[in-house]
Amino acid sequence: MKPVKVFRALIGLHVLITLCAAAPSVPTKTPPPDIFLITIDTLRADHVHCYGYTNGATPALDALAKDGVRFTQAFTPSPITNTSHASILTGLLPGSHGVTDFAVPLSAAHPTVAELLKEAQGYRTAAFIGAVILDSKNLAPGFDRGFDFYDNFPEHSSTKSRWGRVERRGMVVVERAQDWLSKHPAGPHFMWIHLYDPHDPYEPPMPYSQIYKDHLYDGEIAYADSALAHFIAYLKGSGKYRGSVVVVVGDHGEGLGEHHEDTHGIFLYDSTTHVPLIVKLPGGLSADTVVQAQVRTLDIMPTLLELAGAPFPQKRDGESLEPYFLSRSEAGRTAFGETDYPLRFGWAPLRSVRSEGFKFIEAPRPELYDLQLDAAESNNQYEPRDARVQKSRSMLSELRSKEAAAEGSSEGTKSGGIGAKDAGPNLLSLPDPKDKIEEQNLLHTAMIASEDNRSADARKTLEKVLALDPRSPTALRQLGELELQAGDYVQAAHHLKSASEVRPDDAAASFHEGQALEKTHDLAGARDALETSLKLVPEQFEARMLLGRVYLSLKDAVAAEDQFEAALLLQSGSVEAQLGLADAQITKGNFAEAARSMELLSKSQPKNAHVFDLLARAYSGLGKKIEAQQAEERAKQLYSKK
Repeated sequence: MKPVKVFRALIGLHVLITLCAAAPSVPTKTPPPDIFLITIDTLRADHVHCYGYTNGATPALDALAKDGVRFTQAFTPSPITNTSHASILTGLLPGSHGVTDFAVPLSAAHPTVAELLKEAQGYRTAAFIGAVILDSKNLAPGFDRGFDFYDNFPEHSSTKSRWGRVERRGMVVVERAQDWLSKHPAGPHFMWIHLYDPHDPYEPPMPYSQIYKDHLYDGEIAYADSALAHFIAYLKGSGKYRGSVVVVVGDHGEGLGEHHEDTHGIFLYDSTTHVPLIVKLPGGLSADTVVQAQVRTLDIMPTLLELAGAPFPQKRDGESLEPYFLSRSEAGRTAFGETDYPLRFGWAPLRSVRSEGFKFIEAPRPELYDLQLDAAESNNQYEPRDARVQKSRSMLSELRSKEAAAEGSSEGTKSGGIGAKDAGPNLLSLPDPKDKIEEQNLLHTAMIASEDNRSADARKTLEKVLALDPRSPTALRQLGELELQAGDYVQAAHHLKSASEVRPDDAAASFHEGQALEKTHDLAGARDALETSLKLVPEQFEARMLLGRVYLSLKDAVAAEDQFEAALLLQSGSVEAQLGLADAQITKGNFAEAARSMELLSKSQPKNAHVFDLLARAYSGLGKKIEAQQAEERAKQLYSKK
């Protein structure tokens, strides 16, 4: 019998013993274990106590490590939250699953662990997220596949505070998870719980803000650890802990100023790719085991499927970690890394290979580090003829070829991002992110200030970026958006026009430019900007609506009608689009069609003054004077009540 089968049999035996102790009768087939996947955002391995850190406290993680298997050398393939989580959920590298940036959909061609557990073993599934960036209706489309319940954020927040609007405290997340589990006791369960707290801005609640006032990042980790402790205590109190699988992993780390990177996303050094990984198995199996071999977070999905007795998907880049549960002498696994996040700012993407004690980073100025002698990655030993460089480049080339072949053989897998296969010489001609990190730190600071509604701070920071690079498309666009919100439409149009000139493929910049120009009554300019935006991204409802209104103002009713009809194809029930279409039809002289549509709409919108105003115009055009007068009077009554 193979070792993994022996191990699965042992798990089944422990689950069976647990059931025997809890119930008078035991089912003939041992059910799979409950599985709890807990991802802690922005968690560096070297800031966890059981990984050797002495300047912070993580008692819950330490206790879980005592009960389970602790991997000392676990690495994420990406330092970006959405990308790294897509790899955890699918077992695929970013170049395979395609989620290389925020808002890029996770293709249905790539099944998630939730889908596979539900399909194969009937798991009840739920996900609880701590940040809006993982909201499946917003910045993480497709992440909710396979989940019976996915705890998205409210579509319209009632608060201006970041808490509840863009982020949830860890204790809130686990309490929502506990509430769901209490209401759905029948299993087996697969639950994903995401704690966002260590992510910047570092604002832990009391007493952690006071205890860690000089190193608030550690205070956030300590608070997240307390939320984890709360959830573990709940599992123990409900009798679920002993027989369950509990996996805790960081999605990526944090720069904390190392290599001049304040946060994460730009570089592929260990500061942002080395994460803690702890796996607690049912019945105390392999408790207090420490594995020194190098593994990857993309190995988590196949591990969970193996432990649940579920089949693997055809396509996967990760491998089950089960061999490490049985033997500490297993060889390490090559860890590929990639980040396309620099492309957002017009800089070169990076790729890396971490293997056999060295790391190679492919960049405009490539890097090679001997990790045995230089764990801080401070002494670049790159030489193009170095055997390790040549081997790494060969591995990256093979990986690109494999991903390109896989994409070519499966339809619908393209996600709009730039994967590992695209990191060729043309992109390496872009600026090296190492030369732009000061700008990135400022841009990130400005983004956080904008999220917190501190527009003055954001504006000052963006002006500092433009002092470093007057053609920074990101700074120009963000500054333009701030001026647009503030009502300075002339300045907004100026900045957004400049942003569009630097980056002509930025649909959002062109859309916002169109908004600003419409406000300044530059209708021709607004038309051109909106047309440009829609050529890049045709599915923009708001851009279609605004362009329709602009065409009406330009007395081009035919073009306006086209835009409102296109808007209705995107949102068939939109009242505003129906009103716009009727307005265009009346302007064209198509009074009968406008009257029919407004008569229907008046039944569902009896208090909408605009409906009756348009109805009056349509009736007037048809020569129905009495009906026109009645509709006009109804419109006046409704307008007077506003």
